[in-house]
Amino acid sequence: MIKLKTPISEEEIRKLQIGDTVLLSGVIVTARDQAHKLMIEEKPDFIRDVLKESVIYHCGPVVRQDEKGAWHFVSAGPTTSAREEPYQSEVIREYKVRGIIGKGGMGPKTAEGLKKYGAVYFHAVGGAGTLIANAVKKVLAVHKLEEFGTPEAFWVIEVQDFPLVVTMDTHGGSIHKKVLEKSSKIADRLIGS
Repeated sequence: MIKLKTPISEEEIRKLQIGDTVLLSGVIVTARDQAHKLMIEEKPDFIRDVLKESVIYHCGPVVRQDEKGAWHFVSAGPTTSAREEPYQSEVIREYKVRGIIGKGGMGPKTAEGLKKYGAVYFHAVGGAGTLIANAVKKVLAVHKLEEFGTPEAFWVIEVQDFPLVVTMDTHGGSIHKKVLEKSSKIADRLIGS
């Protein structure tokens, strides 16, 4: 098990290989469709320093606010990453992001961006939202909550020992691509028989 803490250097990220298991700690940011669109179209600076050498988590959390006004994550499962394919490579470049967390993997444009700009794709276990929420130790800030709503807002969170698997690396490796190729061969064989 590899322990990583944000900020993460490009050198550390380029050492990772598909299949590596990681415990991630430090400050990361949730971002989904509206956040990615904003980062491409308007390139806001309010999130720039937080994302530099950090990680974006494709997550629409379930949150609660306590009597003192502090936010807490109740559930924090990953959302499907493929929706961010049009934006992800450019966001990685623009904000110097070192990792993306989600589920289901991403496409060739993102894969190229990972290689070129020095980032990896981490797979988080789907269906384990409440378990993953235990790794969220503190909500440090939330941006665009009123405009975007809870699932789409930028949640700046501190995590500790968030369990992940590297499924796309900086060397062009992709577990998702391997599974698709193997599945396609089996499907072709079954259909052809």
